[in-house]
Amino acid sequence: MPFKAGAVARVTSSLNEVNNDTGRVAFCGPFVLSAITGYSISKIEDEIRAFRAPDTNIKSIVKGTSTEEVAAALGRFGYRMDLRETYMHLARKERPNVWAWMQKPRNAWSHYILAIHKGKEGHWVLIKGVKLCDTYSMGKWQFVVDGPHKGARIMEVFEVRRALGV
Repeated sequence: MPFKAGAVARVTSSLNEVNNDTGRVAFCGPFVLSAITGYSISKIEDEIRAFRAPDTNIKSIVKGTSTEEVAAALGRFGYRMDLRETYMHLARKERPNVWAWMQKPRNAWSHYILAIHKGKEGHWVLIKGVKLCDTYSMGKWQFVVDGPHKGARIMEVFEVRRALGV
């Protein structure tokens, strides 16, 4: 069932900038979801919290999101996330970096969520065409070539599309 609580998302061909209405730092999962859907970080975090603990109303900060949580939140907003490539079977040094992946053929009109290594932790980045959006860009779209993640190793690649029937 898609999200319908009052706010209207902008579904356009342009790139949505993140609307961080929380008054604090937000993390990569909500940033990526906000850039895809056009909804604010607070609405995205509400959906993730509802998935984590449906019976509570605790408003904790959403830190660290799993693939299941990101996919569930996207589903609530009328999107689906399909695994396109996984490199988890390879050693970290053998996995392609973001720049090498950008050279491969792909749909320039689709959003791609990449799970990458950033230090010892995972990080979500969003790519559409030749532009990237994440927490490091403060929710603004920038060219991948100008971004800080060119050399980051990729764990998994997901393609995001509107769910059929929505």
